[in-house]
Amino acid sequence: MNTVIIKYNAGNIQSVLYALERIGKTAVVSDNHDIIRTADKVIFPGVGEASSAMRYLKERKMDTLIASLKQPVLGICLGMQLMCRYSEENDSECLGIFDEPVKRFDAGDSGIKIPQIGWNKVTNTSSKLFKDIPEGSFFYFVHSYYAALGPHTIGQADYILPYSAALHRDNFYGVQFHPEKSASAGEQLLINFISL
Repeated sequence: MNTVIIKYNAGNIQSVLYALERIGKTAVVSDNHDIIRTADKVIFPGVGEASSAMRYLKERKMDTLIASLKQPVLGICLGMQLMCRYSEENDSECLGIFDEPVKRFDAGDSGIKIPQIGWNKVTNTSSKLFKDIPEGSFFYFVHSYYAALGPHTIGQADYILPYSAALHRDNFYGVQFHPEKSASAGEQLLINFISL
C-alpha cells in the first residue's frame, strides 16, 4: 500500500507526513509522474496562493496528471481549492474536478476576521471519509477563500456563510480544513482515506 504526497511549491507537506506517521502510515513525497500514477493513494496538500500554485503545476504538466488519476486522491486546503473549477484568488482557472467556484470571504462591515483561523464545526457529513467521526466534530481551518456549496459537498461549515468543508466526486476528495492539525477527528479522517 503506497501513498504519495504530491510535491509542489505549496507546502504543508511535513505536517502531513508527521500526521500519517502518527497513524502508522508512511508516504513518499514526489513530483514524478510515474510514481504518482502508480500510487495506491495520492494526497494533494497545499498552503499558499492559487495562481502561482497553478502556474507551477501547469509548467510541469501536473495539472493534467492530477485530473487524470484513477485512485483515491485527497486535496487538503489549497489542494482542495485547486481541484475546483475557478478561484477568485488572482483570477485563477483551476483543475475543474469539482464544479464549485472558490470565492473570497466577504465580512462586509461585520468585523469578522479574515482569514478564518481556528476550530470550526463540520456538519451534514455524508461520506465514507467521515466514517466513525461524530456529526458536528471540530476541525482546524486556516483560509480566506472557500468553495461554495454545490452538488459535490459532503461536509459543510459556517463562517460568515455556509460553505463546503469537504467535497467528493468519483475518486476525488477534498477538505478545506487541515486533518493533520485536527487532533483525533483529523486522524480518523486520514485513516478513513487510507482505508478507501
